[in-house]
Amino acid sequence: MTDEQKIETQEPKKDYLMPDDREKLDPVPQVDDPEYRPAGKMKGFNTIVTGADSGIGRAVAIAYAKEGANVALIDLEDKEDAQSIKKDIEDLGVQALLYTGDVGDEAFVQSTVKEITEKWGKIHVLVNNASEQHPQKSILDVSAAQLDRTFRTNIFGMFYWAREVFPHMAENGSIINSSSVTAYKGSPGLLDYASTKGAIISFTRSFSQNSEVLEKNIRVNAVAPGPIWTPLIPATMGSSYEEHGSVPMGRPGEPSELAPAYVYLATKDSSYVTGQTIHINGGTIVNG
Repeated sequence: MTDEQKIETQEPKKDYLMPDDREKLDPVPQVDDPEYRPAGKMKGFNTIVTGADSGIGRAVAIAYAKEGANVALIDLEDKEDAQSIKKDIEDLGVQALLYTGDVGDEAFVQSTVKEITEKWGKIHVLVNNASEQHPQKSILDVSAAQLDRTFRTNIFGMFYWAREVFPHMAENGSIINSSSVTAYKGSPGLLDYASTKGAIISFTRSFSQNSEVLEKNIRVNAVAPGPIWTPLIPATMGSSYEEHGSVPMGRPGEPSELAPAYVYLATKDSSYVTGQTIHINGGTIVNG
């Protein structure tokens, strides 16, 4: 590989997620369900949530805090939404740590996990949620830079976080990976993204069977969302709320509708569940 090629494939990510535009969406994505009734199921837990500034990650972080968990929030950039979710978590009476950087950067992951564990000690739950997508109509338009970037965030990053956190995980801990319905039904305009989401399912199944993981009673599971209304959708797909709801239930899901599944997988409620995927997709049958 030439120096020129190396520079191309390591092209910095664009801020396509528009993290500060969440409140401008119509309707505004619901990340906090006012009817959610916490039961203290995660009191004293130390948790890490990547991609925590908006959408699914933000909803999961809020639900964990409501259940009594401390939350380390991982986001790409230190912008308004990152600071506001940190405040939201602290307002719920638990500890919040905020770290910003590229989840696909191995050195960033290593240094961040080191800092978190020095402050908190054992980690009870890791949620690998950060991801990115870049729609392309043709495979001819998927550049080496895009392919590298999508896999680096969605797969390399997930692998780095699991590898670095694992030695610090408490007995009976939980690793939860965000996959997608596209891993099962495909997506012609998201070839690289769907491929990474399929790889996440394979990683989840494989890692859950690892002897070291089983010895520590750590469960490894995934959630495969369908069309969820987050800032990612209008920013990358150009879809409206109505267009994004082409499922049997006839509407997109809200981030808050996924959060209880992440609570379930994080707690003793799912003590006999590992290597599995929960499908929250508005009724799409995937048989997987």
